[in-house]
Amino acid sequence: MEEPSPARRPVPLIESELYFLIARYLSAGPCRRAAQVLVQELEQYQLLPKRLDWEGNEHNRSYEELVLSNKHVAPDHLLQICQRIGPILDKEIPPSISRVTSLLGAGRQSLLRTAKGTLI
Repeated sequence: MEEPSPARRPVPLIESELYFLIARYLSAGPCRRAAQVLVQELEQYQLLPKRLDWEGNEHNRSYEELVLSNKHVAPDHLLQICQRIGPILDKEIPPSISRVTSLLGAGRQSLLRTAKGTLI
């Protein structure tokens, strides 16, 4: 029995790029089967970033096409982004405990903190 397809809503570019980066990250680690399944679903539900032609028309791309057209994006690109966010934010809005950086932090240790102390 086939699974129901998710509601077709336009996927924002940043969300489709995040899906791509997650699949790229998983593809080089110990969870390669998870990456394969994710890539299949991303292609099936057309969730990868689209290509624009010279007339501005969107075209679907496969995961492999996306990898080939983004050779500058290494498998650990998402990890590198995550590693850089904390120190950049710490300069703008210091955490309550310095030198403790976690993607899972809460309150003043959260990466979603604001200058007013509220979360985005």
